[in-house]
Amino acid sequence: DFLSLAKEFKLDIETDKYESFNEKLKDNLNKKAWDGQWYLRAFYDNGDKLGSKDNNECKIDLISQSFSILSDVVSREQREVVINSVEQYLVDPKSKIIRLLTPPFSKTLNNPGYIMNYPKGVRENGGQYTHSVSWYLMALIKSGYSDRAYNYYQMINPVNRALDLESTNKYKVEPYVLAADIYSAPGREGRGGWTWYTGSAGWFYKVGIMDILGLQKHGDKLVLSPHIPVRWDNFRISYNYMDTEYNIEIIKGNKEELIIDGKVQKSNEISLKNDKETHEITLYLKKRGN
Repeated sequence: DFLSLAKEFKLDIETDKYESFNEKLKDNLNKKAWDGQWYLRAFYDNGDKLGSKDNNECKIDLISQSFSILSDVVSREQREVVINSVEQYLVDPKSKIIRLLTPPFSKTLNNPGYIMNYPKGVRENGGQYTHSVSWYLMALIKSGYSDRAYNYYQMINPVNRALDLESTNKYKVEPYVLAADIYSAPGREGRGGWTWYTGSAGWFYKVGIMDILGLQKHGDKLVLSPHIPVRWDNFRISYNYMDTEYNIEIIKGNKEELIIDGKVQKSNEISLKNDKETHEITLYLKKRGN
């Protein structure tokens, strides 16, 4: 991505060198970091693997799997294997969490750092670390699993963890802010921790607005690229650009078309202008399975 910017702004760097390095890195990752069903997390200083099927602790890690998809390192065939592995080992519908890693650290001879100071199933050590969930949702959307991503988005939504007294007593923290982590420890499953964490909240806001609703601003362009659930037929967005209002409606139907103030457009881009008027925009999407 940075290479494309370097070329666009004609920066005085040898882009060919970096493109060659990227291809070499991608090749090495697939040769040395692919563990058969998922990607390794790291190597210790002594060369031992972390995040491998051969480990007793931290066999699989969510971050590596998500970014293998987001960075386009993984092949199409491997991508399905990676997602299936995450669903099998890290997604926990019963506790309504997606774990960062499993099994948690406890007695490993290699020192992974302070993460092992947490009890098993608390915070990053086998619990949900919410940053990484947002990246996994982005990876699901990129892979075409928009419905699954939306369902997990709502599963993580703190409001949905306090809809009744039993759920509230399990979650034990505020339902109106995002928690950075949720426990998986026995007897503490689904308990929230480290609330008011703007890092996780910022990523989840981004996923909701930019990846699910598809409202993406690039300079003076507004690009509409929704990845909404199959059961949604339409939704509306009111977007203010300085003193100008853009009323946007997305409708599922039998065609794909963007109409701005009654005029059909050639792309799904909206050129933003602060003309202090109100603009009516309709984006038609073809219905499809997901």
